[in-house]
Amino acid sequence: MVPNHIEKEVLIEAPIDVVWQVLTEPDQITRWFSQEARLDRRSGGAGHLSFPSGQEYFLHVETFDPPHRFAYRWLHEDAAHFRSDNSMLVEFTLRAENGHTRLRIVESGFDQVDWSDEAKTKYFDDHSRGWAMFAERIRAYAPGAKV
Repeated sequence: MVPNHIEKEVLIEAPIDVVWQVLTEPDQITRWFSQEARLDRRSGGAGHLSFPSGQEYFLHVETFDPPHRFAYRWLHEDAAHFRSDNSMLVEFTLRAENGHTRLRIVESGFDQVDWSDEAKTKYFDDHSRGWAMFAERIRAYAPGAKV
């Protein structure tokens, strides 16, 4: 049985405002996450990410609450309606901690998407490894970021 979410947490040696900018500004996103990034930085906004692997994701911003919470749904194809049964929810929660930032990343929705168990397991395994790698990348990048 596939767990219903992936969760990673990292302490970043940078102030919360810097981490927020690194996490949400397209020119910063391309330095630690995706090859290309477009993002309408508001709740209800749209976005697009592309990765060197050729994967593309279309985004619908669910929550944009600076500098504490950023959440979006993502799909491999552009869709008019992002729903819980056709997309996963990615949530970033930031908390200031003694001049540093605690970043929690959660990708959820495995129990709601209309995919086969095999597809869910592959996605879970791939994204679990991916979020561990990207959490480490933002942890290493943010302290020296020019924002």
